[in-house]
Amino acid sequence: MQTSLLIPQGASAKSTPPALLSHPQVEPAPALLIMVNKTLNYWGPSFEEDVININVGGLRRRLSSSALSKFPDTRLGRLLSCDSEESILQLCDDYDVSAREFYFDRNPGFFLYVLHFYQTGKLHVMEELCVFSFCQEIEYWGINEFFLDSCCSYRYHERKLESRHHNWDEESEVSSVDTSPDEISDINHDLLRYSTLRCGNLRKRLWLTMENPGYSIPSKLFSFVSISVVLVSIATMCIHSMPEYQEVDENGNVLDEPILHKLEYFCISWFTFEVSSRLLLSPNPRKFFKHPLNLIDIVSVLPFYFTLLVDVTMGSDSELGNLGKVVQVFRLMRIFRVLKLARHSTGLRSLGATLKHSYREVGILLLYLAVGVSVFSGVAYTAEKEEDVGRVPKEWWGGMGGCSCFWHHQVFQYQLHGPLCAYSCWELGLGSSTLCSNQLLLHCYLNTGRSFPSST
Repeated sequence: MQTSLLIPQGASAKSTPPALLSHPQVEPAPALLIMVNKTLNYWGPSFEEDVININVGGLRRRLSSSALSKFPDTRLGRLLSCDSEESILQLCDDYDVSAREFYFDRNPGFFLYVLHFYQTGKLHVMEELCVFSFCQEIEYWGINEFFLDSCCSYRYHERKLESRHHNWDEESEVSSVDTSPDEISDINHDLLRYSTLRCGNLRKRLWLTMENPGYSIPSKLFSFVSISVVLVSIATMCIHSMPEYQEVDENGNVLDEPILHKLEYFCISWFTFEVSSRLLLSPNPRKFFKHPLNLIDIVSVLPFYFTLLVDVTMGSDSELGNLGKVVQVFRLMRIFRVLKLARHSTGLRSLGATLKHSYREVGILLLYLAVGVSVFSGVAYTAEKEEDVGRVPKEWWGGMGGCSCFWHHQVFQYQLHGPLCAYSCWELGLGSSTLCSNQLLLHCYLNTGRSFPSST
């Protein structure tokens, strides 16, 4: 009979010894299970009118089961559906059967906000907690961010976004100067591979000389030569495009200046030596082709060998058709050699990280400009249709010039409608930064399920 079960006031389920169970017919082994069953029997059809005691860090409060049952997915709401001791202890740190009290080792100050949530259905931000501690607390209590009240929702998401940006900035500064712990671990793991390779010590020293400019004086010299060759290659490519440094043969083909031609071959020879040496000395060839800097090195030399192969097999003055255009594109890809400086420049690496981090903002900006260009190019074509200025795709140039604020005197100048359209497009471009900022702000509001505040 359960009424004969005697438990001292304030004793917990974990600390009550079997000797305190004085009923002679109750076995010591299942005593705790009987105690749990007795507690769970309270949580029957009549439990809606009962209350339970919640003790959070010494703060003791009473909650009705009806309030908890409104939010069955929360931690306290799931207590009502527990049917075993294990399920109860998975939700709380300890419990007292006789006092019907559950103990939680959490922040007692935040628990007041939890109580307010069960009373009103709205959650408010605790200003004393940082945004990530607040996230951990609501995750522990099983409360979704959606329940944040309108007065706190946007401020919370704004602080959360600012914290992420701040952490990303700190990580970017650290990663641009120092090597992260994960990278150090990978490097140490790769260095251990040399012990199993032939001439491992020599290959290890050469690899460190090429990869780490601070390893030794020869490594610094190698880095200086590599940067100098990249700069010479870029300068040669730029000078080659100038007409005064170009020669034309009898057939009208453009020939390279002999000095520029020799410099180009020297730079390509150095780049080829550099990338092939890194590949041969690499402790992990598979990882070599996955590294972005190594891919840049490969792409910087491929256009030269492709055009050289075409010139040798088909001749420079042969009828290549579309293949000739492909060769020109590959020659244009030599501009990617400037990216080789990223191996020696933390600024270029941080630029890549910035573009990777800001792809959402860049996408919204491009979408905004695309809509503006499409609309105003159609309006300009309609306004200047009688002047035979062209077609809508041709007006895209004027639209892009107006939205990007790069004015051209021949854009939309025929009739009165044209300049008015150009002026409107120009005004759109001036306000693009403000409009994009407001759109990002509205996007944050929509993500929180709230309405955008009015301007008044």
